[in-house]
Amino acid sequence: MGFKCGIVGLPNVGKSTLFNALTNSNKAQAANFPFCTIDPNIGVVAVPDNRLENLAKISKSKKIINTTISFVDIAGLVKGASKGEGLGNKFLSHIREVDAMIHMIRCFDSDDIQNVNPDVDPVRDLEIIETEMMLADLESIQKRLEKNNKKNVDEEQIKILETALDCLNNEKNIDILNSQFEKKKLNQSGLLSIKPKIFVCNVDEQSVQKGNEYTKKFIDKFGIENTLVISADIENQINELDSSERKNYMDMIGLKETGLDMLIQSGYKILELDTFFTSGPEETRAWTIQKNCVAPKAAGEIHTDFEKGFIRAETISYKDFIENDGWVNSKTNGKMRLEGKDYIVKDGDILNFRFNT
Repeated sequence: MGFKCGIVGLPNVGKSTLFNALTNSNKAQAANFPFCTIDPNIGVVAVPDNRLENLAKISKSKKIINTTISFVDIAGLVKGASKGEGLGNKFLSHIREVDAMIHMIRCFDSDDIQNVNPDVDPVRDLEIIETEMMLADLESIQKRLEKNNKKNVDEEQIKILETALDCLNNEKNIDILNSQFEKKKLNQSGLLSIKPKIFVCNVDEQSVQKGNEYTKKFIDKFGIENTLVISADIENQINELDSSERKNYMDMIGLKETGLDMLIQSGYKILELDTFFTSGPEETRAWTIQKNCVAPKAAGEIHTDFEKGFIRAETISYKDFIENDGWVNSKTNGKMRLEGKDYIVKDGDILNFRFNT
C-alpha cells in the first residue's frame, strides 16, 4: 500500500528543495519568493530495502519490486490561512489527503532567502502552522455538528468530533483521541491536528551533524522524538552524485544516512507499518502493511480475491529463508509454517497465499 507524506511549512523554509531531493526530480519550483508552489507536487519513491536483493538472489527472481512512499509538496501556509490568508483553505484541504505530515522548519540564517517573518524562530513557526490547522479543524467540526449536517454523520464520527471539539475549545491535548478511538475511524474524520507528524529542522551544511541554536531551541520545546535534523541543500547535492561519490561525500561531511532513509524510518514508525515479501522466480516484491495485520488482510494487499478466498499462508521468516536458501530447503527443514486467518504477519515474513477462487 505504501504511504503518503505531505511536506508542510511556512513559505521559503526549503519544502520544495527537500521534495526535489527526496524524489530526485525538479518537479517542484524552488524559488526565493512566497507561494512559488501553487498546486501540490507529488513524487513516488521506491523504499530502499536490502532484504529484497538477498531474497531475489536466492529465488533467482527476474525482477525486484520495492514498496513505495509518496511525497507531496504542499504550498507554504501563513498565519491566517484558515481564514483564507495566503493561499488559504485550498492547501489545508491538500493536507487532509496525506497519511502523515512532514513539518519543515527553518533553522538556518540566510540574507539571500526571504523569510515571511522578521527573524528565524522555529518554535513560533511551528506554532503558527499548528494553530492554523487547529482553527481549520474547529471550523470543520462546528459545520459538521450543526443540526442540519449532523444527520449525515455516523454516531462514531460524532463522538470523535465532539471529543476533538472539547479538546480544541479547552486547550486539551488532542492526541488523546488516539487512545480512545480506532485508527481507521480517526483517519475517516479528516482532522488535521491528529495526523502523525515528523518534524524536520532544515539546517545549513555546518549544522547538519550537531545542529545549532535553532535546533536546540526547537528540541528543548518539542522534544527529540520524531524530530530530524536535515539539510535540504545537502540532500540535493547527494542526489547529483553517483553511488561511489555519494558514499565518499557523506563520509567527508559525517553523514551516516540520507534524509530519505531517515524519513522513511520515521514514517514507518509513526504510522506503525511493517513489510512482508513475496519471492519466486518471476519477482521478489515488498508489500507495506499496518502492524498487527492478520494474514487475510495482508493477502488483500496483493489482490482482493486473495483476501476473500483466503485458506492458509505458507510462511517463512526472513532469517530462516536466508539460512535455508529459499522455499524448498526451508520446507524440508521444518521452517515453513502454514498459518491461518488469525495469524498476525511479522515484519520480514515471506508469504505464499493459498486461496479459493
